[in-house]
Amino acid sequence: MTRTILALPLLVAALAACTPAEQNATIGALGGAAVGAAVSSDADREKGAIVGAIVGVAASQLIGPVPQQRGKCYYRDQYGNRFIANCQ
Repeated sequence: MTRTILALPLLVAALAACTPAEQNATIGALGGAAVGAAVSSDADREKGAIVGAIVGVAASQLIGPVPQQRGKCYYRDQYGNRFIANCQ
């Protein structure tokens, strides 16, 4: 727990130097890892975190803010078509 609290300022500093796409990927990976670890059993928390991080990065690249268009996001419909619309 103490290591996590000490690592948070380093993470914030690292995110400040990244491009918006890299920031989104980092946030997606961290969020996915947290969810993956939370829903996994005690024996498989590491595997759950790894899989969650991979899914989070993929989702951040497929569904996320559109570069150079404030307030617009990428979405996919039920047929797999990608389109741009206002962020919700």
